[in-house]
Amino acid sequence: MIGFVTTNEGKYREVAAMLADAGVKMVHEDRSYPEIQADRLEKVVRFAATVLDDQIEGDYLIDDSGLFLDAFGGFPGVYSSYVHKRLGNSGVLKLLADAKTRAARFETAFLLRQGEAHDVFHGECQGTIAAGERGTGGFGFDPIFVPEGATKTFAEMTVTEKNRYSHRARAVAALLAHLRGPKEP
Repeated sequence: MIGFVTTNEGKYREVAAMLADAGVKMVHEDRSYPEIQADRLEKVVRFAATVLDDQIEGDYLIDDSGLFLDAFGGFPGVYSSYVHKRLGNSGVLKLLADAKTRAARFETAFLLRQGEAHDVFHGECQGTIAAGERGTGGFGFDPIFVPEGATKTFAEMTVTEKNRYSHRARAVAALLAHLRGPKEP
């Protein structure tokens, strides 16, 4: 049993669905934890683990994800949650109104604590920012992000469709490979 520590119900639903399909049991630990302002997602989850290790018994998983816009050198990146709260999707669309590129990517960093071990897994999804908001599903920047190879935004997709493309799904695949991999004696 792995506790997924997040206040984001959408993240929990996506990850729990993929892990359940693989036979991994997960429980939602609906709580927040400190997120430092850092230049990389991995630094954020590694710091959070230093706090959560003393607060959570058993195995747990945490996630930090961000939207990286090519037109702004990767901004908002690790500051995505803050930018979404302050500007929303409409604000990001305004920022990109005269941009030469609408290329973007989502990235995820998971940290899994099992016993004393802390392992980090990454996932990335390339795409573009749509001309306007589309769809009512998902959360965060999902209504404006179109993954490479798709015509719908994440918000127009079902969870199953989104999991075919998403950064978080790719991080889950790396996590599952680790869980299924050979164990040291």
